[in-house]
Amino acid sequence: MNRVKFDPKPILASLPLLPGVYRYYDNLDTVLYVGKAKQLKKRVSSYFQKTMVSPRIRLMISHIARIEITVTRTEAEALLLENNLIKSLKPRYNILFRDDKSYPYIVLTGNKYPRLTYFRGGANRQHQYFGPYPNSYAARETIQLLQKLFRLRTCEDSVFNNRTRPCLLHQINRCTAPCVDLITEINYQADIRCAVLLLQGKHKEVESTLRLAMEQEAQAQRYEQAAVLRDQMRALHTVQQKQFVESTGGATDADVVALVMQQNLVCVNLAMIRGGRHLGDKSFFPEHAEGLQAEDVVYAFITQHYLNKSVPPLLLLAAGCTDDTLSAVLSEQAGHPVRLISAITGERRQWLEMAQRNAELALGQRLLQQGGQQLRLDRLRHLLDLPLLQRVECFDISHTMGEATVASCVVYDNLAMRPAQYRRYNIATRSGIVDAGIIPGDDYAAMRVVLTRRYHKLQTGEGVRPDLVLIDGGLGQLHVAMQVMQELCMDLTLIGVAKGVERKAGMEQLIFPDGTVRQLPADEPALHFIQQIRDEAHRFAITGHRARRSKARTASSLEEISGVGEKRRRNLLMHFGGLREVMAASVEQLCQVEGISLSLARLIYQQLHP
Repeated sequence: MNRVKFDPKPILASLPLLPGVYRYYDNLDTVLYVGKAKQLKKRVSSYFQKTMVSPRIRLMISHIARIEITVTRTEAEALLLENNLIKSLKPRYNILFRDDKSYPYIVLTGNKYPRLTYFRGGANRQHQYFGPYPNSYAARETIQLLQKLFRLRTCEDSVFNNRTRPCLLHQINRCTAPCVDLITEINYQADIRCAVLLLQGKHKEVESTLRLAMEQEAQAQRYEQAAVLRDQMRALHTVQQKQFVESTGGATDADVVALVMQQNLVCVNLAMIRGGRHLGDKSFFPEHAEGLQAEDVVYAFITQHYLNKSVPPLLLLAAGCTDDTLSAVLSEQAGHPVRLISAITGERRQWLEMAQRNAELALGQRLLQQGGQQLRLDRLRHLLDLPLLQRVECFDISHTMGEATVASCVVYDNLAMRPAQYRRYNIATRSGIVDAGIIPGDDYAAMRVVLTRRYHKLQTGEGVRPDLVLIDGGLGQLHVAMQVMQELCMDLTLIGVAKGVERKAGMEQLIFPDGTVRQLPADEPALHFIQQIRDEAHRFAITGHRARRSKARTASSLEEISGVGEKRRRNLLMHFGGLREVMAASVEQLCQVEGISLSLARLIYQQLHP
């Protein structure tokens, strides 16, 4: 059936000279591109000028079937709407960066004895937040260093409030044990102030404070305390040398955005500078960025990465971004001026060059990785006679003696595993006949459920069709998969992956729907490809199973006690911090929980200690 050529003239004539967002759709009603404009009529019309020479734009225009617009009051509103639509619709011709839900922070809580902890999520005004950090490793390493320096508590409030003796952290000199009053509130707050100054990049003030306190302790002939302060100063010097790349230009909060483009791959490296210290960096590999200008990639990164998120006062950019509206929106969102600078000199230039080198290294590693993946994929294409093989989905079932059954589906596409597309499926099991639930331990029935749930959506036009489906299991699991495909009237390519008689790596057997069994050589790249995807499916399934099993066991231990309903269970767990702490509590301690009488406390204790 021939597609009717799109005529843009009627819609272009009706467009207003107002700010807003435009969306291009193809004949399948799939969004192709989302953009914002200061004047919709001028911006949309520019795409259909005969002088447009970009092959990418020309290809996109050839697929346009209709245009939709949304008028906004200001260009700033259009920018925000554009960003939300790009993230939700993921258009084929927009640059797409992976959306990190949140970055890690270090938090000092607002308690009498503040707790030092790692945090992701929404902020609470009662606490102090420091960061963000580029990854969890950088944040947790900083927490460990602060523990060595100032020995701040890291335990949950429920544990802190119920301690009767110091914990192991105190014994290894990582906590001053404020829970049992081994440090005064005044001294603990002094340590907190030093930790805050260090996190703010004011290490010279920290050193001066420690030195003054050490001298005062020495003059008062409290030599043991003076020695502790001396050791803190030595540890502080070690932190400065090992943890951070220091700035000589004073405290600065900035993000450095570097960019490298090579062989149709783009890498954006984000380096975070807080308080004049280089906290670390993170590399991003956007989709749909081939053939675009560096300025377009940087603009897309800033809009997708910073809108509705924390943003520092200074963004140092490898490529110019002259959109004044973007700077104004970021400033209004952050509550302070945000400057976007691409003409960088001096020390800031060194930061950018360092980020640029890291981007080059990350891109080189990605190219090497893709080269190896391409070899493995090409070998499997040849062995299976599937020249267009690109997307692979693999399924696995995990349980412990039938308990807490979880099925996993992992996805490989475009030369990489795609964690954002992974899915877990909780399989409801019940003793008895199958129509009342799956019999615990019945892997065949569990595989039938997960495949039906996964591929039923393809019948309604949802989801992406895989080129190959791997089933972790033997001939029985593969037969179940074949039956499901027959019931759904689908002709997906299926292969079972069995561990072999000796169940050793390299001895896997590939089982085909016609009953053929094939064992590939241990050094075969195609086998390594299958092992990689199979192992990832197993890891993803067992992680979900363990979490589900742990949750079920925690709840069931208290649910079995007569007189302990949902509210009392919640009170017990919140008061003690977890089931392990509840089990370790005495009858007298259990009585302190709201709603727990002496008789009920005795019953709980007896049930938990049979």
